[in-house]
Amino acid sequence: MSSLLPIVQTAQLPQQCGGVVVREMVCRSLLNSSRLGGYTLNCYTGCAHGCAYCYARFMQRFHPHDEPWGHFVDVKINALEVLRRQLRRAVPDEVFVSSACDGWQPVESHYQLTRRCCQLLLQHGFSLLVLTKSKLVVRDFDVFCRGPAGSVTVGVTVTTLDDRLQSLWEPQAATVADRLSVLAAARDAGLKTAIMFGPLLPWLSDDTISLEVLLEQARQLRAERIWVDALNPRPRVWPSVAQLLRRHFPELVDRYRRMLFDGNARSRYLAELRQRVESIAAQQKLKRRVSICF
Repeated sequence: MSSLLPIVQTAQLPQQCGGVVVREMVCRSLLNSSRLGGYTLNCYTGCAHGCAYCYARFMQRFHPHDEPWGHFVDVKINALEVLRRQLRRAVPDEVFVSSACDGWQPVESHYQLTRRCCQLLLQHGFSLLVLTKSKLVVRDFDVFCRGPAGSVTVGVTVTTLDDRLQSLWEPQAATVADRLSVLAAARDAGLKTAIMFGPLLPWLSDDTISLEVLLEQARQLRAERIWVDALNPRPRVWPSVAQLLRRHFPELVDRYRRMLFDGNARSRYLAELRQRVESIAAQQKLKRRVSICF
């Protein structure tokens, strides 16, 4: 995990993301081994998308901020220099970009750290697994297409196809339509594609009809890799989720609490959800492409 040290200089966030505090920091490492295999790479700590369910809130345990999650971004200003140093010894493998932030969140349009790091990784024989909620990633297709054939998979995260739900749970992320257009553009550019459906929102976007529509969308876009994930009780997530529920879906607060923190209730919920996903994936002949992440 990167160890961040402050720099005297403090940058201002690009105008289109006003209200988010941006600080330039230096890190000691950038390319980190993943327990799932390969590596992860995050050029930023924090994310301006402000998704209510974001698991990366756990980073605040290591890098405390006065600002709430979604209102700060730390920029690892020496990312390229550190990556060059690490690549002298790192064995080429797949790199997940990004695991604890969105590498293409709005601040990336100014700093372009993720773009330049991806270019360097491809030049050193690494492959990339990209996952984002931003249409900015299309900017970097020129970099991806210069890598060896099949070395880059472009993926987007989609929690729901319902625009109202998306605007509540992911207030600053790109629209669902924009994210799906990223996959279409990646396919047209000859890049491999993937889609993460998750976390599915209990009793809001996890019913049979919703799942059928989600997986049908993936089938139409010809995504090679499809992941489905459930909402998890990760550290610091529940207060944010509970706040949103109290405001917009008060009738679901107790059901969510039981599903997340009652072991028996959670086991039943996950078993039923898995059965629905597997059944629909089989019906749509997607079983080999779907990975269930819970």
